[in-house]
Amino acid sequence: MNTVFLNGMGMHVNGLPEAGNKAPEFTLVRQDLSEATLETYKGHRLVLNIFPSMDTDVCAASVRRFNADAATLPNTRVLCVSMDLPFAAARFCTANGIENVATGSGFRSRFGEDYGVRIEDGPMKGLYTRALVVIDEEGRILGTSLCEQITEEPDYDFVKNLLK
Repeated sequence: MNTVFLNGMGMHVNGLPEAGNKAPEFTLVRQDLSEATLETYKGHRLVLNIFPSMDTDVCAASVRRFNADAATLPNTRVLCVSMDLPFAAARFCTANGIENVATGSGFRSRFGEDYGVRIEDGPMKGLYTRALVVIDEEGRILGTSLCEQITEEPDYDFVKNLLK
């Protein structure tokens, strides 16, 4: 079990899958209510930008940043994953001109448990913590990054360096 912090308050998550392992299968709900799975992205490198909610400044900043960075990462797709409802994600993306990343809602899946990012206790219990998971074209995990402080942006350079 890993500890993440929100304004000094510790909360627990089970921890991310290990690099080198096959990525856990997932089913997430897209903005149009269709489903996205790991298989959807086979043949592409995939960055999972995981966070609590686009309705916070830091999470919104990460979506905007990955939207800009996605165009520079060859054969790579970015999937922004949260518990936000698909309708809220669609509104956010439309209002912010987000076109280079996709969103996936875990509101009806086991994604948080399977990827070890579901917050298990504290005031954010049930939401996802902030983390990055980078998956190769064949569905193997290249690397992961768990943000200890939920209120800080993820390590964008981690992704760029891993995908060089």
